[in-house]
Amino acid sequence: MDDLEKAILAYEPGAADPTFRAQAMAFCDRAKADLSALLRLCLDRLHRSSLVPVHFWCLQALHDAVRLRYSSIPPADLPILRSALLSLASDRPLPAASPPFLRNKLAQTLAALIRLEYPSLWPDPFLRILPCLPSADPSSIDMFARLLVALDDDLLSLDYPRSSAEAADATRVKDAMRQQCIPQIARHWFDVVSLYHSLDTFLAAAALDTMRRYVTWIDIALVANDAFVPLLFELILAPDSIEQLRAAAVGCVLAILQKRMVPRQKVALLRSLPVSRVFADPNLVIKVPYLVTGYAAEVLECCKKLGFTDIDSSTPVELLEEALPSVFYVMQESEEVELGNVVEFLSDYVITMRTPLQKQAVYLGHFLEFIRVQICYDPAHRNNLDILDRIGREEEDQMGERRKDLLVLFCSICRLAPDVTQLFIQNLLIRALSSSEASVEEVEATFTLFYRLGETVNEEAMRTGSGLLRELVQMLLSSQFPCLSHRMVALIYLETVMRFMKFVQDNPQYIPYVLAAFLDQRGIHHPNLNVSRRAGYLFMRAVKLMKSKFVPYLDMILRGLQDTITQFTTSDWCSKNLECSVSEDGSQIFEAIGLLIGMEDVSPEKQSDYVAAFLRPLCQKLNEVLLDSKAQGLEESSAKVLTLQQIIMALNALSKGFNARLATSICPAIGIMFKQALSEVLEILIAFPNIKILRNKITSFIHRMVDILGGSIFPCLPVVLKQLLMESEPKDMVDFLVLVNQLISKFSTSVEGILEEIFPAIATRLIVILSKDAFPSGPGCNTEEVRELQELQRILYTFLHLMANHNLSSVFLAPNCRGYLDALMQLLLLAACSHKDVLLRKLCVQIFMKLIKDWCTNCNVDDKVPGFRSFIIEKFATDCCLYSVLDKSFEFHDANTLLLFGEIVLAQKVMYEKLGSDFIIHFVSKGLQAARCPHELTEQYYQKLQQANDIKALKSFYQLLVENLRQQQNGSLVFR
Repeated sequence: MDDLEKAILAYEPGAADPTFRAQAMAFCDRAKADLSALLRLCLDRLHRSSLVPVHFWCLQALHDAVRLRYSSIPPADLPILRSALLSLASDRPLPAASPPFLRNKLAQTLAALIRLEYPSLWPDPFLRILPCLPSADPSSIDMFARLLVALDDDLLSLDYPRSSAEAADATRVKDAMRQQCIPQIARHWFDVVSLYHSLDTFLAAAALDTMRRYVTWIDIALVANDAFVPLLFELILAPDSIEQLRAAAVGCVLAILQKRMVPRQKVALLRSLPVSRVFADPNLVIKVPYLVTGYAAEVLECCKKLGFTDIDSSTPVELLEEALPSVFYVMQESEEVELGNVVEFLSDYVITMRTPLQKQAVYLGHFLEFIRVQICYDPAHRNNLDILDRIGREEEDQMGERRKDLLVLFCSICRLAPDVTQLFIQNLLIRALSSSEASVEEVEATFTLFYRLGETVNEEAMRTGSGLLRELVQMLLSSQFPCLSHRMVALIYLETVMRFMKFVQDNPQYIPYVLAAFLDQRGIHHPNLNVSRRAGYLFMRAVKLMKSKFVPYLDMILRGLQDTITQFTTSDWCSKNLECSVSEDGSQIFEAIGLLIGMEDVSPEKQSDYVAAFLRPLCQKLNEVLLDSKAQGLEESSAKVLTLQQIIMALNALSKGFNARLATSICPAIGIMFKQALSEVLEILIAFPNIKILRNKITSFIHRMVDILGGSIFPCLPVVLKQLLMESEPKDMVDFLVLVNQLISKFSTSVEGILEEIFPAIATRLIVILSKDAFPSGPGCNTEEVRELQELQRILYTFLHLMANHNLSSVFLAPNCRGYLDALMQLLLLAACSHKDVLLRKLCVQIFMKLIKDWCTNCNVDDKVPGFRSFIIEKFATDCCLYSVLDKSFEFHDANTLLLFGEIVLAQKVMYEKLGSDFIIHFVSKGLQAARCPHELTEQYYQKLQQANDIKALKSFYQLLVENLRQQQNGSLVFR
């Protein structure tokens, strides 16, 4: 063993200590320095050494040299390299016992050299190998197959992304091979398969695999002929054929089938293949499902291009008719074929139909049954799906993904042949009702398909119940289906009932059935909490859709819900009870009740009694929990907090059925009861102001009370606002200001006194929170905290805008508020000039305009706010109305920016009307002239400003003026 062999063996991982291994690696690297010496060294060791690691190192070194350093190989060494590699691949091959990875590496090295040199520098590599093959031993035949595979993988195949250089090399090699040697290679494939299919199936399968790869770009006549086709089908049809060999032959036939060609030539090819012999043997059909589906797909593609009408013998309709029974058999019996391929074929077939014929309607029935079978869950996961544990959730997710394309196909069939689909669904429903052995999975699949059928029914058909639809809906509503105790079945059943509510809307005789479905053990009284909550949510949606038609059944509905309401108020809630989605928290039942009670068809006396019947137990439970919490304390994560939260949400939901007119005028007793409920809820806020989850729910309830109690809520407001102001976190302040904004919008100047009391606290906190350095910029600054501050800033300016536009600007001037005016004006100015949100800037400009109108007069001495006039003239006019629009970031092509610009121009008009010559003199001298505005433009600006009503002309001129100044200064002016 020489030094190189020792180094290579030490080079192997784990073969030596790290130091020795590093030395070995360095030795091997030095051996690669001289390319000429390296080539000779490697070729010598490949013939003389018996060590596999040495062989692999040499082949890898040669492969790297060809791929990465070809241009550095001395020209005199290239003939030696070519000859040696060809010899290793043909007449003097690697030992028969050489492992496959060595043979693959030799094939890759030879393929890399062919790519670079064939045919210009090396015209005959294939011509030198092919003559040796008929008499060659199996190892040489195997080596040639590996060479063709390596060429395909590394260069010729279109299955991998290729660079433009690789694509050009592939085209060159393919063109040369077509002209020179492909016929001989095809003959070689035939000889190998003929000779070795019974002697060495691996060798025959390898030859077929290379043939499959090359069919896409060689002359189809070389393989689709009287010699090859019988041989391939002999391998497929023979009962004793080895599966590996049959699969390889199927791969070749599929490649022939999928060869691109004009449709009529493809039809002729399809007719020439004895595929009918495969179709005649069901046992064989199951063994070759890809051949069956691939053949059918190609026939269908020809049908799409040539049409389905039998005009001449080239129309492939009869071929498709012949193939379809086998396709159906594969769909039902084979677990091997990929679902996606079958669905794609069926979808294409459905798309090609116009009006299905009787035979095609039968086919569609097969399609529908296939879909039904494929969307059924595995019974092994039945319990997991019922309790919805981790395994159940995973199974649900996987099935949801699996069902996507299947249900799209189902909907396509529904639209194409609604009668066929409806009959299919009817048979499924009858089967579910009549069979004592109907499984959970089958019933769930039936309702899933019924639900999807509803998606495809147009409004007119839904309304009239066309076809079998009326019978189907009647069966759905009036029958007691099995397996409804299972969570999965119950949920899809309720969804299906909801899907067909528009039919019930026009057929009110079915309302009792709908109410029963929602209110009995199938829905709200279902033992599974998830189902019960979902039923409550769907019932609320049904009430919103049909509340006027539900009113005659109100007493029945309320009786049916009484025990549920009782349970709601007597349960001790825990986090397990709240695992449903946010939209299904149980309060939807109260919303449905409120919507029904609040209907004008219900007499005020009954409304009052009903509200009392539902409010009383809620408030009673609330007081019990509150008293207990005051005595024993309250933790944010405790069950008591969850209970209080649920009660407040129920009160909130119940109130959604009532408006201010009903609660204050038509039936004042309702308003009184809700006001009392509000007082009791506020006790929670007073006692536990720091429990965030309760605070949020209470705030939401207060919003509702503002809407339905109107002015009668005023006595409660001081307590409400005082308690909500106790927290000063940005998110809390946002919630607080949203409530204040609602009060201003609803009550306008009536809240002036309240605003004067709370404004100092609001201003104190916001001026600190929203200081100039509150919003860092740069990478990593888009944090949740910064987003909360941005939202608070937006709400603050909305608040100020509402105050200004609801005649509440006097609040700013109240004795206890006036001290905050300067800081607020600075914040407003900064936002109006440079905020990133253009619409928020527009809001600030509008605030300034309103304040100018309120506080400034034509006479300086009568101004309400000393110093405000000069602030507007010296700061707002120049900084916002001139310098900010001159900045290059002010983009006139943006629609929102143009809206802002319109407000800025309007502000100048307002300033001119209210501030007169003081404004115009300062704006011209300190603004326009400082910006080097030409005198004639300044004069035109003044003239446009004086024109009374032509704001559009002023806006157009001012935009031209700004653009002129930008060009003149080349955008060098920056905001001051």
